[in-house]
Amino acid sequence: MATTNPLQFLQQTRAEVAKITWPGRREVLLTTVMVFLLAIAAATFFFFVDFVIRTGLTTLLQSF
Repeated sequence: MATTNPLQFLQQTRAEVAKITWPGRREVLLTTVMVFLLAIAAATFFFFVDFVIRTGLTTLLQSF
């Protein structure tokens, strides 16, 4: 593996950082809203799954 000196490393790092395209305000807002909506949907789904399992187990255990 070839080694580079610290100056070359910094130059290469700056060149790579210059290639980055940062998201705009609209894209950040949309992805943030989507994350919150999907988190709410997942929480709702698992709430109902837990409720069904809990109700089934409670009914099953009360029958004994």
